[in-house]
Amino acid sequence: MKSAAKKETKSAKKSRKSPAAKKSKPAKKKQAAKKRAQNPRVKRILGKLKKKYPDAQCALVHDNPFELLVATILSAQCTDARVNKVTTALFEKYPGPRDFAGLDQKVLEQDIRSTGFFRNKAKNIIGAAKKIVEEFDGEVPQDMEAMLTLPGVARKTANVVMGTAFGEPTGVVVDTHVFRISHRLKLSNGKTPEKVEDDLKSVVPESSWISFAHQVILFGREICQARKPLCMDCPVERDCDSPDKTV
Repeated sequence: MKSAAKKETKSAKKSRKSPAAKKSKPAKKKQAAKKRAQNPRVKRILGKLKKKYPDAQCALVHDNPFELLVATILSAQCTDARVNKVTTALFEKYPGPRDFAGLDQKVLEQDIRSTGFFRNKAKNIIGAAKKIVEEFDGEVPQDMEAMLTLPGVARKTANVVMGTAFGEPTGVVVDTHVFRISHRLKLSNGKTPEKVEDDLKSVVPESSWISFAHQVILFGREICQARKPLCMDCPVERDCDSPDKTV
């Protein structure tokens, strides 16, 4: 009798650990994300940013996906204005990936020196160009996983190119502005860009992932600045209780 009872106990424990029970966690996570996305405060913030910047677009000047890829790599720790000034001459000098792939790194370093971190950027741009020529027939791959194999390309750069050049909402671009403002508006408390992106993807509709990032970047440059936010001019001031507020 005792052995039968033990078997029943073991069976009961197994049933509690069954795959069906485990599947409930993702379902709960999905419901929680949906609930956050329907939060009235979050909806107001998204609506006001969209109203303030209805035509927000990528500030990096480019004519094709490869030019955007190069410009985005150059934009790390550099202003878009400086990058645009540099790429105006750069893309006239080197029109496509094959031109960049054949460059001596020292030569490219001098062309992009003013963007900062020029040695690493030159190495990555040449490496990315070579891989695009050798493995992707000279075209930037229209695939997130493939793009992430390119030297110098992490999620932020890949999201920029996938969203702006190809119109594919693979995620939310998290630059310094988006990272800062997501915390100020309590849309995320993530410690890394990847975690912040995950949080934003759970509250921002997928159809708005691309435009939302452009809106927040403009908002960060013009109003919600790092050192002294211009809260008097802020469209979402009433929905913000950040300790950095100036009103």
